[in-house]
Amino acid sequence: MFIFSKILLFLLNPLFWIFLLLLWSWLTRKAILKKWLRWIAIGSLLFFSNPYIINQLLKSYETPRVTLSPGTSFQAGILLGGFIGFDENGQGFFNEASERMLQTLSLYKSGFIKKILVSGGSGTLLRQKFREADFAKDQFIKMGVPPDDILIDRNSRNTYENAVYCKQISDSLQLAPPLLLITSAWHMPRAKACFKKAGLTVLPYSCNFKHSLTSDPEDFLVPSAGALDKWSILLKEWVGLFVYKITGKI
Repeated sequence: MFIFSKILLFLLNPLFWIFLLLLWSWLTRKAILKKWLRWIAIGSLLFFSNPYIINQLLKSYETPRVTLSPGTSFQAGILLGGFIGFDENGQGFFNEASERMLQTLSLYKSGFIKKILVSGGSGTLLRQKFREADFAKDQFIKMGVPPDDILIDRNSRNTYENAVYCKQISDSLQLAPPLLLITSAWHMPRAKACFKKAGLTVLPYSCNFKHSLTSDPEDFLVPSAGALDKWSILLKEWVGLFVYKITGKI
């Protein structure tokens, strides 16, 4: 399932299907079919590159952020991986989802969470020996978080395993629920479902939102390469929910 999910992620890219349509139109000898395939490819490109369409879908799908009242405290905040990458030498670097870590640090410094539980092993097919949780823990220590306040799950490879391993850690340390779940807003619906299935009560704390709060006039008409990237993210989450549902993970 882990390898299948990586292959599926590639196949869900709208550009992949647009390329296949154009390739088919080039290979076919039927003039009518060639014409229709080209028009479908152009229409698909305009649809998937429209910022307004994807923004509205993301706005309805992403989980809103909760407002924590002063004095609220959780025994731990669960930070899900996916915000760190590694080069061929094992050097870690933050990616576009790094707001997850910044929000977690802010929550800890503000006293909303007493401990940080980082859940993330290696989410890649290659470079399996490099683990996100290890790198994140080192960074938190450099930022002034005491090592005793940092818990790690360095074995999980996906959202389902995040929930399973965090449940085991929470039970072993007898952490009182609910725990604060910190991940990207577009990832939160699937994450919440996985943690519910695992039997760990959490309160979602969304960050790294992909939808825009306002729409500019050009969003209706001007295509954007960024819209294509957002479609890949949303399609991955939709299919992930479906696959997890039929396999009993949520």
